[in-house]
Amino acid sequence: KFSINQTPSNALRHAPLRPEVVILTASYFLRQNSPIMAANCSTGSATEPPGLETQWREIDNLNQQQLRAGDSWYLLDKRWFDLWKEYVHTGDQNSTSYPGKIDNTQLYEDLDSYHLKERLTENEDFVLVPAEAWHKLLSWYDIMENHPPLERKVVDLPSTVKVEVYPVEIYLCLSSNMESTVTSRFSRADKIHAIHLNIRRHFNVPETAESRLWMRSTDTSSERLRNLNMTVLDACLSSGMTVIMEIRNADDEDLYRGPPGVCGLTNLGNTCFMNSALQCLSNTPPLTEYFLKNLYLEELNFSNPLGMKGEIAEAYADVIKQMWSGRHYSVVPRVFKTKVGHFASQFLGYQQHDSQELLSFLLDGLHEDLNRVKKKEYIELRDADGRPDQEVAEEAWRNHLRRNDSVIVDTFHGLFKSTLVCPECNKVSVTFDPFCYLSVPLPVSKERVMEVFYVSLDPMAKPTQYRLIVPKAGRVFDLCTALSQATDMAVADVFNHRFYRIYQADESLSCILDRDDIFVNFVDSDGEVVVPAIYMRERPHYKDYGSGSNSYSTTLFGHPLLMRYVRPLDPSEEVEEEEEEEEDPDEEDLYKAQTNGVSDDDGEEDSEGVASSKKEEEQRDGQNNGQAEVSPSSEVEERAEDEESSSEPDRGSSTEEGQSASSGSQDATDGDHSAGAEPSGKEDEDDEEGDGEEAVSCPPSSKRHPGRRRYTERRKKALFTIQAKYIKHHSMDVPHQQTTVQLQECIALFTTVETLEEENPWYCPTCKKHQLATKKLDLWSLPEVLIIHLKRFSYTKYSREKLDTIVEFPLRDLDFSRFLLKKTVTSSEPPCRYDLISVSNHYGGLRDGHYTSYARNKDNGQWYHFDDSKVTYAREEQIVTSAAYLLFYQRQDKIRQPTVPPPMPASSSSSSSTQLDNHVAPSAEATSCVRMETD
Repeated sequence: KFSINQTPSNALRHAPLRPEVVILTASYFLRQNSPIMAANCSTGSATEPPGLETQWREIDNLNQQQLRAGDSWYLLDKRWFDLWKEYVHTGDQNSTSYPGKIDNTQLYEDLDSYHLKERLTENEDFVLVPAEAWHKLLSWYDIMENHPPLERKVVDLPSTVKVEVYPVEIYLCLSSNMESTVTSRFSRADKIHAIHLNIRRHFNVPETAESRLWMRSTDTSSERLRNLNMTVLDACLSSGMTVIMEIRNADDEDLYRGPPGVCGLTNLGNTCFMNSALQCLSNTPPLTEYFLKNLYLEELNFSNPLGMKGEIAEAYADVIKQMWSGRHYSVVPRVFKTKVGHFASQFLGYQQHDSQELLSFLLDGLHEDLNRVKKKEYIELRDADGRPDQEVAEEAWRNHLRRNDSVIVDTFHGLFKSTLVCPECNKVSVTFDPFCYLSVPLPVSKERVMEVFYVSLDPMAKPTQYRLIVPKAGRVFDLCTALSQATDMAVADVFNHRFYRIYQADESLSCILDRDDIFVNFVDSDGEVVVPAIYMRERPHYKDYGSGSNSYSTTLFGHPLLMRYVRPLDPSEEVEEEEEEEEDPDEEDLYKAQTNGVSDDDGEEDSEGVASSKKEEEQRDGQNNGQAEVSPSSEVEERAEDEESSSEPDRGSSTEEGQSASSGSQDATDGDHSAGAEPSGKEDEDDEEGDGEEAVSCPPSSKRHPGRRRYTERRKKALFTIQAKYIKHHSMDVPHQQTTVQLQECIALFTTVETLEEENPWYCPTCKKHQLATKKLDLWSLPEVLIIHLKRFSYTKYSREKLDTIVEFPLRDLDFSRFLLKKTVTSSEPPCRYDLISVSNHYGGLRDGHYTSYARNKDNGQWYHFDDSKVTYAREEQIVTSAAYLLFYQRQDKIRQPTVPPPMPASSSSSSSTQLDNHVAPSAEATSCVRMETD
């Protein structure tokens, strides 16, 4: 009548039976709970236990072991464990203290969920035993049916190592249905990968589905769980948080299935440099296949202090997977751009940058994020000291791999030999250094072509534009000599309608950029003559009320002039005109535009504001530029102001008709027009306000007749005319011949001996001082994919320029055998033959430009032209241009034959390239969502 699992004391307490019955049942209970009977009556998991003393000794020894992070310990009910200790200490296997099966009932909240009770205390409610001790007790005594083992992990907390009695309880769900959640418990020592597998199992997510995890602590805050090898503790997951699995959306898969990799990249704002570099890397077969096969997931290095916590690698992988999905014509690399700016502040914002600089950062970032070396050791580099090159090179490469081992090293890294020779003691230092790309110089011409505007002494001659050939290292004097034998010239840089700078004859021509507007003017050789600068200003018909000054604003236009000679005007040249006109608005406007005259339409209050504002403008401009600024209209305005003080009230300067000479030049494209800057004549002998300046008098206003108006003005011969056109010298018609060199010439320059610059000396260990040693670089070993950087941008402390030299590079069979020191003798084929796979192009100059790329698709072998989001077919003869900047070559023995036939461009197109039909496919954000977006 007693339960087999009840102790004798419990049985007696719950069953008020006769003594003889009690004796019988107790005897039965003892027989049923003896070790032998327990082994026979259990579920079969118990085994024959050793002696009681042996049991105690083994368990006690195991309980003495230290806690180690990651180990498993088990909870035992304190009452059961105390009963077991009492039992083994009696030495009697038939003792009434036999504990029976392991019973943790008192530790559970209920026997349905088997949740552990809250606030249990160690050594009061339970004891902890290591995994080995638990398994021994389990094999000797078994466990109550359906009771789960209470396994707990040892975790290494910041201040202590302890057994985690209460694990983290996390809610799991899918992003597509966040209302449906399941609850799971994980140790803080568990990896995020365990959560990942748990979600897949709970929600039946296929293994082939691309997914990523997010953890959410609040309704609005979510963070990406990138590192699946990180522990729950390190990921800062705590009970009550939710882990969400996001599965890549494939709903648009049927919309478009184009050639994988034939996909544009949306320009986010001056990001063509980034798009060009990404397209070249995207069409590098070994790197792209590495990411498409998800091999990077096992090699993400989240602990590398030199890396980006795996974020650059994952952002790049997202872009590549989108581009090679075949579902999109254009991908929006916004997330990638944000990550790049986060880890490299120079790429923040939307300024134009160098594609080679972005490529250098990206290759280095990918390498450190995927570095298989988790802890870099310190390695002291050794000099060759006369050892054979083969030995020193192998040692250098082994040392490199001890600190750097990644897919980037496997694909792009080579080795070159560096030889330094001290000019004083002839000490020779030989080292072998790894490289990721070759930056090769271009042959530099000793001459340059400059375009200038020549302003003749002849006042009627128009400025002439010349194309001159001058020494690249020459001076301004050489420019003047190339233009004319005369040397009395002022060479000026005109910017924004002003003289920005006037060069001295001995200044270097490197100060002048190709895009500068250079004007060469003859000047008087007499050093005592001051040559003022004259600027052209346009004054509109309306006042600038927006500025609050109640005056006319003026704007610069045209090219400035240098005044070289002025003579007084002969009074006989004055003429007086009186004309009557119909009050026709068109004719009136024409009169205003051509005469720059002074009329009687407006009151005197306007003229004062005009004159004062003009003077302030001129003073302001004069202070800013350090040069005199003269407007053809300023004299008229000053004369009007002088006249105002002595004129009748109805006489004054018209605010509408008193325009500058620029109004007269608005239609100058049809010919030359006179400017209304006349020399003044004295008209009013009683005028005492002129300060010695002569003013133009305005007659009193006459009566107006219906439909008629009378204008009377003293007009004078114009000092100069404004011409809106210039002429081109025949030298401008001669086409500019671009220099052409072979790529092999550039590589040969890379391997020539050079002397170190003063800013970068070498410390000679023999001389014990820095020396300007000679340096020579030689190629020792080349990578599978060789990147050649053509150094088109030249920056020195004296000059900056972009070289537009055409570098003729082969598309196939680029042979490096004659440049390679390490000879391959085991192969019958030439050792290092390469084929071109992509090109990054730069069009434009130093201050601005545009990047595109050509690339050969690895699947179909077709060449394409990538211009941001626009993708077109390309022919091989189009690829070699003066814009080529970065060349990507792959070794021939690594190139695989195309797996699919190339698409055929439309035969009806007569253009050099055929644009791909893009009326179907959407543009995609480089995340899981798909969106339409135009460039």
